[in-house]
Amino acid sequence: IYAVLFSGGSAFGLDSTGGVMRYLSEKNIGYDTGIATIPLVCTSCLFDLAVGSPHAFPSQQMAYNACLDSERNCPQQGNIGAGQGATVGKYNKSPHMMKSGLGTFAIQEGALQIGALTVVNAIGDIYENRRIIAGLLDETSARFADTEKLMTKDCCKPRDYFTGNTTLAVIVTNAAFSKPQMSKIAAMAQNGMARAISPVHTTADGDSVYALSTGSVTADINAAGTIAARVLEQAIINAVKAAQPLYGLKTAGCMKI
Repeated sequence: IYAVLFSGGSAFGLDSTGGVMRYLSEKNIGYDTGIATIPLVCTSCLFDLAVGSPHAFPSQQMAYNACLDSERNCPQQGNIGAGQGATVGKYNKSPHMMKSGLGTFAIQEGALQIGALTVVNAIGDIYENRRIIAGLLDETSARFADTEKLMTKDCCKPRDYFTGNTTLAVIVTNAAFSKPQMSKIAAMAQNGMARAISPVHTTADGDSVYALSTGSVTADINAAGTIAARVLEQAIINAVKAAQPLYGLKTAGCMKI
């Protein structure tokens, strides 16, 4: 795998993968088949068609330009890239949701480096230190409604939840781990998602975590997985804190907690 791409636009966003493949191909990065070098790119897309124009999709050129921009700039957060249409607090298709976005966070312990990038588009609320900082608002749009409490109250009423929610994340480390080990680290990183989002991993969420190893540093897998969870938790919090009001939706920065 040579790249991971997160985009908006639901399945229409898959078209943007061609821009990343073009960028990598120009640099001769990919799998050498003996006939041609094929860049292998994993792509996951948010369902964000409920905000803005439902006919606005990321293009191949936009993805290509994003690759070029990555050479020049430090990662931005908030309403950028796939974070443009990200929202949270969408229980029962409520219009009282809030704007979210893209977030990053990274730490270094000794020689070990672990970073996370996430796009938060969850049905649930976002928590920091066990307090809601973004999510479903009540009828006044001045206070949080508390999605978990509402869902618990409605527990005996089976319903068809809207399925347009997904929190996407990628964990990257300079430690040398095998594919099965990286799969375990991705699974452990989900603990950070569970600490920062509630409810999470519902049938209405398409939550996915990728984990990539880029280096040769020796590290303990359990420590790495634990750190990955902490890093992802903070990246999720940063995603909602960095978001700016858009589409008439409030953000974490608008709330008095």
